[in-house]
Amino acid sequence: MKRAVKKVVTGSVQYDGAGVKLVRVIGNATVYDFDPFLMLDAFDSRDPEDYIKGFPWHPHRGIETVTYLIQGDIEHGDSIGNSGSILDGGCQWMTAGRGILHQEMPQPADRMLGVQLWLNLPKKNKMTHPQYRDIRGDMVPLIQKKGEEVRVISGVYDGKEGATHGDYVEMTFLDVKLEPGAVWELPVNTEDTVFLYLVEGKAIVGDGESILRENRSALLLTEGEEVLVEAGKEGVRFLIFAGAPLREPIAWGGPIVMNTREELNQAFEEIRNGTFITR
Repeated sequence: MKRAVKKVVTGSVQYDGAGVKLVRVIGNATVYDFDPFLMLDAFDSRDPEDYIKGFPWHPHRGIETVTYLIQGDIEHGDSIGNSGSILDGGCQWMTAGRGILHQEMPQPADRMLGVQLWLNLPKKNKMTHPQYRDIRGDMVPLIQKKGEEVRVISGVYDGKEGATHGDYVEMTFLDVKLEPGAVWELPVNTEDTVFLYLVEGKAIVGDGESILRENRSALLLTEGEEVLVEAGKEGVRFLIFAGAPLREPIAWGGPIVMNTREELNQAFEEIRNGTFITR
């Protein structure tokens, strides 16, 4: 059964970090619909003033953050000793687990184009040990066929293992570019949550609903065994995410996502008294 468009969520411009302009596509209001995906922030700017103030040191617990750059340069570091830069086609996949501090500081570039996804951790793994994956662009498999280019950040596509895989939530994350009129199909687990974010162009998804770039929208799909996308006359580029829902309570407070209000309060108390980070 082919998946249809179940829900369209239009992103809104917001300012986060020290004043970074971005589009929040999914967030607090959509967490149960998009479970296990908590948040998707998208950015696309040729003006460094939109992003140069960056995201100085801040804490996380209970989630994974996945930052993917199609184009740009983001310097980063964390409290467990990792540092480096996310460059064109690269990805930073951070498991906050029981607690981590990190910063992400975009550098001036011709274009800053990409997304940051927050992936929820299951209750049993909320307090796991923090870890970090630094994925360079040349580590991401590129599959090229007639009319399509697919970059496999995580999961499996066409029998090819992605650059990484989720240890706690098995997420498929693909960057798909289709030539005009190309038709693309993806088999998926029937009950997985699947959604698309359009980067450029126009396409038809499943039941014929158009998706337009200016909407800055996420398209949540119905259950089914297959995703079908047909590119418009100018071609299309989109990101697609798939993962099994956790179906657990969500208590969200700023950079911390737990299962109960008491767990949130505990986290913020530890931040205040200096015991949030453990070695």
